[in-house]
Amino acid sequence: MNKNVMLLKGNEATVYGALLAGCESFFGYPITPASEIAHSAALLFPKLNRTFIQAESEIAAINMVYGAAATGQKTMTASSGLGISLKQEGVSYLATAELPAVIIDITRGGPGLGNIGPEQSDYNQVVKGGGHGNYKCIVLAPNSAQEMCDLTMLAFKLAEKYRIPVYVMTDGVIGQMLESVSLPDPVEPNETTPDWAIDCSEKNARNYITSIYLAHDDLEAVNIKLQEKYKAIENAEQQYEAYQLEDAEIVIVCYGIVSRLARSAINSLRKKNIKVGMIRPITLFPFPKDILVKTATYAKEFLCVEMSNGQMIDDVKLAIECSKPVHFYNRMGGNITSVKEIINKVKELSNGK
Repeated sequence: MNKNVMLLKGNEATVYGALLAGCESFFGYPITPASEIAHSAALLFPKLNRTFIQAESEIAAINMVYGAAATGQKTMTASSGLGISLKQEGVSYLATAELPAVIIDITRGGPGLGNIGPEQSDYNQVVKGGGHGNYKCIVLAPNSAQEMCDLTMLAFKLAEKYRIPVYVMTDGVIGQMLESVSLPDPVEPNETTPDWAIDCSEKNARNYITSIYLAHDDLEAVNIKLQEKYKAIENAEQQYEAYQLEDAEIVIVCYGIVSRLARSAINSLRKKNIKVGMIRPITLFPFPKDILVKTATYAKEFLCVEMSNGQMIDDVKLAIECSKPVHFYNRMGGNITSVKEIINKVKELSNGK
């Protein structure tokens, strides 16, 4: 038996991924369906002499992350829906100050208090920058407990590489799903504090981190620098999964739990000689537009399937510049799209309806 294989919920797997990536501190506040992240962090972080603090609120948690990140620590938080909404001001500060941090979002039903069912309705506030200003965050979208571990590790790598907040965003199904997870090897710890960080060393004593620039030209310069960084990320970090795409006439675009249901639907439809495939964005920002542009040269139409009111579909249309029809199917309110529903929608399209 492989000792590195464990049976974990997606929520638990993200904590293991964070620890293997060298995360030194967790500041959070439990909320369903993300609560196991805080529970697991409370259990595991102290055992490894790392910091766990249950903050008094989501706002407090994200500002603790800001403070820890400013010292050069690898740090993280986690929440869901309305908790992520409360963190948005702090995320804007992190982005402007160019501080690396990881934020886990296990999306629940909304708006308002909504319910604890799974949705994908945090897309706009996370991918588009829900706080004020002209910022973006890298957003990774796992569809399994294994990817919750692996992409959390990647999130820390990208956060440090680009000095940027990175989200790992998925739905409540993936967060709660219990699956086998193969734990990767741990990342070698950093032996030195980053040159930009604030600490007690003589080397870094004069470092200054802020997100306020009162002179208009100074703030414009910061914004220009950030946009250049986001462009570099778009060029270098697009990730996706392609399934049965080579000869696809109808291409489903989806992520999270929907992508696993879509794969089953595609397998069934292919047996009926319906040429359908899938593009699953693994990075929601940067959106994998290059593969969409390539696929639009031969696919006849696209189908965007979401558990929201259609928050990703505009990115699909923009990527292909509306060169092909983009259809839509969705469920909301915590309802999960079924395999049968996807099959029926694709059959409608294949029959020209």
